[in-house]
Amino acid sequence: MLRSSSASLSPFGMASKACQSSSYTSLSFLLPRCCPQNVPRRGIKSISKPRQNRFNRSLNLPLLESTTAAALQRKQFTTPLRTGALGTKKGMTAMYDPDGRRFPCTVVQMDRVQVVAHKTRDRNGYFAVQVGSGWKHPSNVTRPLLGHFAEHKVSPKRDLVEFKVQDESGLLDIGKTIGASWFQEGQYIDARANSRGMGFAGGMKRHGFSGQPASHGTSLTHRAMGSAGQSQGGGSRVYPGKKMAGRMGGHQVTTQNVKVVKVDDDKGLIVLHGSIPGPHGCSVKLSDAVKKPWPDVPTHLLAAQPATEPVSETV
Repeated sequence: MLRSSSASLSPFGMASKACQSSSYTSLSFLLPRCCPQNVPRRGIKSISKPRQNRFNRSLNLPLLESTTAAALQRKQFTTPLRTGALGTKKGMTAMYDPDGRRFPCTVVQMDRVQVVAHKTRDRNGYFAVQVGSGWKHPSNVTRPLLGHFAEHKVSPKRDLVEFKVQDESGLLDIGKTIGASWFQEGQYIDARANSRGMGFAGGMKRHGFSGQPASHGTSLTHRAMGSAGQSQGGGSRVYPGKKMAGRMGGHQVTTQNVKVVKVDDDKGLIVLHGSIPGPHGCSVKLSDAVKKPWPDVPTHLLAAQPATEPVSETV
């Protein structure tokens, strides 16, 4: 039974203590209940412990790393030890092996390939070598790019390409010339170039569709693509990435594991086995093959060659 020392606390204004106590007893259900301690309340959050994942309970699991250094370490196995080179595709020819069998070859010429700049991990987050080839008249080069060439005391180049390397040991001196002897006979390289543009092409030429039947009632749709999607089951729309007619070619293509057949350092020619992407006269990026063991390059080739062309500041 609850007691009160003041008559004014009675909810009904009664003065007697008996009436006060009886009134509080009848209204005791309005008082807050005392909840026992350490009893979980009911709510949205689950009070049960989460189940352990049976696929993530090994002692030898590596720690998850999302830093830039960890990403570079994961890519270290596929990053070349040294820089690549730029060349110009001159055309195709044929050669004969010692057994007398004829095989096709592609001729690539290297024209005044020089190291223009460096990319370091402290400044750019990774190691890379910027390589330029050819020559361009200063009047056809923008002023910011002219200042870039003048800063590194290199003549204006027609093409500029960046090649990533593993560490600082792969950074060549700025101004060094890379000749055809940078690659050895018998080694494998990867060739990258923009494929020959073929304009707007249909589905049969672009993706190899078989086309519609040649007879049996087919009228004027022998080379048509056909249906582009369903009406109700797929949401009445065309799925992204659907193979359709469109612009064909004109994008970068990589041919891996191309064998170097012959190297002519005096003329700057490299003869490759088979075909490589791109039309005649296009710029080709050549680098050591990723899927083959790194070539055993002599020490004198790692330092490249000194610059042989006159260098003049043009700003």
